Amino acid sequence: MPLQSYHSSHGGFDFLGFRKVPSGAFEIVYDDGVARRMIWRVRTQAADHTIGEVLRYAVDQTRVLPALLSELKRRSIAIEAIAA
Repeated sequence: MPLQSYHSSHGGFDFLGFRKVPSGAFEIVYDDGVARRMIWRVRTQAADHTIGEVLRYAVDQTRVLPALLSELKRRSIAIEAIAA
């Protein structure tokens, strides 16, 4: 599955995306467009459309990263940091 990506609609440079790696796991990518790029492995079984909904919601918030983490927690989707 190719990378699915979302960009901030508030004029910022925030980027969220997710991809399926060869092992079959999903990874979430966050980039603030300036200095920070973070990657997490999704540890909970979740449908790709559910992860897409989470990313679409978070990227439209003013504070993208806190919104992402909050929405993942609300939906009980566990993640593991693999790059910061």
